[in-house]
Amino acid sequence: MLRAERLRKVFRSGDSDLVLFDNLSFELKAGEMLALVGESGAGKSTLLHILGALDRPSGGDVYFAQLRLNTLSGDAAADFRNREIGFVWQFHYLLPEFTAAENVAMPLLLRGQSWDQVETEALKWLREVGLEERSQHRSGELSGGEQQRVALARALITRPKILFADEPTGDLDNKTAETVFRLIARLHHDYQLTSLIATHNLLFARRCQRVLRLDRGKIEEVMPESLPAGAA
Repeated sequence: MLRAERLRKVFRSGDSDLVLFDNLSFELKAGEMLALVGESGAGKSTLLHILGALDRPSGGDVYFAQLRLNTLSGDAAADFRNREIGFVWQFHYLLPEFTAAENVAMPLLLRGQSWDQVETEALKWLREVGLEERSQHRSGELSGGEQQRVALARALITRPKILFADEPTGDLDNKTAETVFRLIARLHHDYQLTSLIATHNLLFARRCQRVLRLDRGKIEEVMPESLPAGAA
């Protein structure tokens, strides 16, 4: 489904280069739920941005099937993201002036579809995350957990093949985080998604099928059950 080959990312820092990571190669297979763990600053978010065609590597390649993502133009990359990938971030990034239903529908509205065309689908996805009765509430009227569930519905309304989640429970209390993780796991299963979740929560990472650890610019696969039962 997704393949990284010899990825390298370098940032210019003053008069020198900061190598965030180098020579990263791995595959994400169709249907897998893979956790990406590592300390803050290790490069997890940057790696997700590169894999999701939001950023370009300094070297190496990313392939979605046979499509080489890092060669896409800006418009082609945006179209690819809109059609093939769903993103959930640590912060929900809901638009405060719109209702929950309108926020969920936004990716389809950006395709040029009318509200009449997308309203039913938006309400369906709010129902999937248990928030259909909150469809007319604006983001400021929702709790943190509800906001993140709306963001998840927005990510999945396009029926993407891959779900990227970057610390999706990082701003939530333990009980709410558990609810959101269970929801992600259920939707991953029900809609046969391929999911990559960057997380500090090793309890959640242990429940994924595979775990990659990013550490000091290198990546290694570890057994989920080998992770300590606690926060990273």
